[in-house]
Parts: sequence; C-alpha cells; structure tokens
Amino acid sequence: MKVSVYNQKGEVVGDIELNSQIFGVKPSSHLLAEAVRIQLANSRQGTSNTKTRGEVSGGGKKPWKQKGTGRARAGSIRSPIWRHGGIAFGPRANQNWELKMNKKAKTKALFMSLSDKAKDGRLVIMDRIVLEKAKTKEFVNILDGLKKAVKEMGSKYLFVLPKKDDKLVRASRNIVSVSPSLANSLNVVDILKADSVIMMKDSLPVIEKVYLRKSLDNK
Repeated sequence: MKVSVYNQKGEVVGDIELNSQIFGVKPSSHLLAEAVRIQLANSRQGTSNTKTRGEVSGGGKKPWKQKGTGRARAGSIRSPIWRHGGIAFGPRANQNWELKMNKKAKTKALFMSLSDKAKDGRLVIMDRIVLEKAKTKEFVNILDGLKKAVKEMGSKYLFVLPKKDDKLVRASRNIVSVSPSLANSLNVVDILKADSVIMMKDSLPVIEKVYLRKSLDNK
C-alpha cells in the first residue's frame, strides 16, 4: 500500500510503501475487542473499598441481652444486617483485575488497528515536525494545514513520534484532541480512540524493529 507523505505545511512531498505485515492485516473484531477489554482491565486502579464488620468503628458491646427481650438475637450493632453496619461482600482494594494476553495475539491486534486506519485513509504520514518554540499556536497552524490537505481526518488525533520531542509534547498539551505517543509504546486503545493516526515517517522503521521482530520471535 502506497500513501502520500506530507510536510508540516500540508504539502505532499513524496510517497512511501507501507509494510503489508503491519498495515495490511485483515481485522478481527473479536481479537480487537479482546485486546481492548484486557488493556482496560489492566489499567484499573482497583481502589474501591468497603469495610467489613471487623473494620467498622464501634459495636464492641452486645446491644441487648440474649434472651428475655422478645427481640431477635444481636451480637453487635456493626453486623452487616444493621444500618451503618459492615459490608458483607463489598469490593476490596486488594482485588487484582489483571488479565493476560498472548504476546503474539497482542501484537497482531496492534497491527490490525493500524491496518484499519490505513484502509480507511485515516493514517497520515508526515516527513517530520520541527517547532521553533513550544507554542500551541504554532502547532495548531500545522494541524490546520494538514486538515486542509487531508480530508475526513476527524477531530481526535494520535501523533506517533519516533523519539521523545519535548517541544511537540508541550505545544500539544493544551489541545484536548491531540495525544502524542512514542512509536515503541503504541497500544490498541489509543489507536482505536483516535479518528486519525498522524505518524512521523521515521516512526515506521521503529515500529518494524520493535513490533515486527516481536511477532517473528513469537512464531
């Protein structure tokens, strides 16, 4: 698959052949859904917590004597059946939500998400972005020029960088619709959430080196 390469003015400066092993994979909705479910589960903090009857304050004294009152037996006012009592089977902060996914399947799901963007014309390749200063206005001008050149880019963008770029990160920090990411730490959720993936040309060999090698090693 050949795609155009744009400069930061939104001008076409050439084209590039995309690796079909990464950008030509047939999507599987089942595998993508599984990858998303596992990633979201693994990102859960698990901080919700309730107190058991042994952790709720008070309730050391027996409310009334065992017999002779006509009432039901009660040993503590912190019993789960009492108001303000402990919680019998509530959530605990030590619950582990982590799920595991086969490395080969995880890599394949990543390739599927990238292939889906490429197939829909939502993968934009740029030669590079050079900012004189870390100014949001300068970055917005680049984005506007790109949106004029590439139709139907949507409103949410994932910028894939070959290496850390402090100026670009700071310039895009105030733009809610932009999320920068390094090529060696891509994930399925970020790609699928973005309307368009804007990738620097130098990110392509990084992706091939990191993820394609993993895919081959797992065969």
